[in-house]
Amino acid sequence: MIVHLIASIVYVALLIFFLLMWARFIYDLTRSVARSYRPRGVLLILAEVTYTVTDPPIKALRRVLPPIRLGSVALDFGWSIVMLIVVILMSVASSLSHSY
Repeated sequence: MIVHLIASIVYVALLIFFLLMWARFIYDLTRSVARSYRPRGVLLILAEVTYTVTDPPIKALRRVLPPIRLGSVALDFGWSIVMLIVVILMSVASSLSHSY
């Protein structure tokens, strides 16, 4: 019972983080396409929350695995690896919540 409750809470927290990571992806994509775009009002608050929550794990991963330089291009796998870890943890939390 307790394991089910804790696993369910962890799953919901990871799901919210997962959705915030996708919001960050959309903001980053929008900023790369329309460089003059600046969010205002509610979108500004949403962007601030998104970056505040998602920056620490991505920055921590970038310290361990910095972007790979290929000439004038840098490949940053931080977002992808964090998303992979979140999906794996969501799967574990889901299986724990259903197994008890």
